Amino acid sequence: MPSDSPGIHHVTAVGSDPARNHEFYTETLGLRLVKRSVNQDDVSVYHLFYGDYGGSPGTSMTFFPYTNARRGQVGTGQASTVQFLVPEGAIDYWHERLRTRGIATKDPFERLGDTVLAFEDPDGLPLELIARADAPAGDPPEGTVPEAHAIRGFFGVTLSLASADSTARLLERMGFREIDRERSRRRFVADGDLGAVVDVLEDPQAPRGQPGAGTVHHVAFRVEQNEQDAWRDVLMEHGLRPTQIIDRKWFKSVYARTDGGVLFEYATKEPGYTVDEELSELGQHLVLPEWLEDRRQEIEDGLPALPEASPVAERS
Repeated sequence: MPSDSPGIHHVTAVGSDPARNHEFYTETLGLRLVKRSVNQDDVSVYHLFYGDYGGSPGTSMTFFPYTNARRGQVGTGQASTVQFLVPEGAIDYWHERLRTRGIATKDPFERLGDTVLAFEDPDGLPLELIARADAPAGDPPEGTVPEAHAIRGFFGVTLSLASADSTARLLERMGFREIDRERSRRRFVADGDLGAVVDVLEDPQAPRGQPGAGTVHHVAFRVEQNEQDAWRDVLMEHGLRPTQIIDRKWFKSVYARTDGGVLFEYATKEPGYTVDEELSELGQHLVLPEWLEDRRQEIEDGLPALPEASPVAERS
């Protein structure tokens, strides 16, 4: 049987204006653009990867920014909120930072013992900052946010479901343990230090989510490369229909849509984002997997302009 997953590998969402998306996640949230590529299933659209300095698994928020995409509807059958982890004491800094940048936030509040700051990205994607004393030091990029307050990676995600039991059983098989409840929220925790939390909200009366800008496309969990066939067997045992193993260049992936409607991905840590770029050059150039290189000119001609990335000093 495969090993338990230590948590989230990456989260992929749908955006609209790629330049606005890039500005928000790099300048406002202080993440680093670690891979500038295209959606391998629709090469007319960027695939932008943000994260810590090296784009470590557990830190990588990625987007398909469709220019002029219609706005989606957040609802059941989706990962409805993405939660980032910040150090204890950072919430006041972020509350003021977002306010001065014209981003509406709710007042910080307590949930299951954590301080939470909720807001939305420019496309309406619900985001939360969760402050924890046990936030790891991580490897935040140098940039617009002081290291003492910088996002460390994912805290977790919230899944909104009309019925939760089937997804809860799958999460438990993946190594997530239910540790707490608050009204309709059930908290599941894995053993990792980043992306180790999945909150499940069950509401059969809530409206069904509709895909579009401002919604999560899928949630990817970390798995061992030599165990992906075993994970496919687990998913089939749960009555799901997993894909074959797909090579995405920077990781290999298996996808399956849960009974609750959320698309899960099971992604490997290796080979990582530095397999085709130097660490200091991540995100500066359009990078394509070798099977798309012969279409480079066509692909580049079809993409909107993005801001040039400044060179980053190599870290020892």
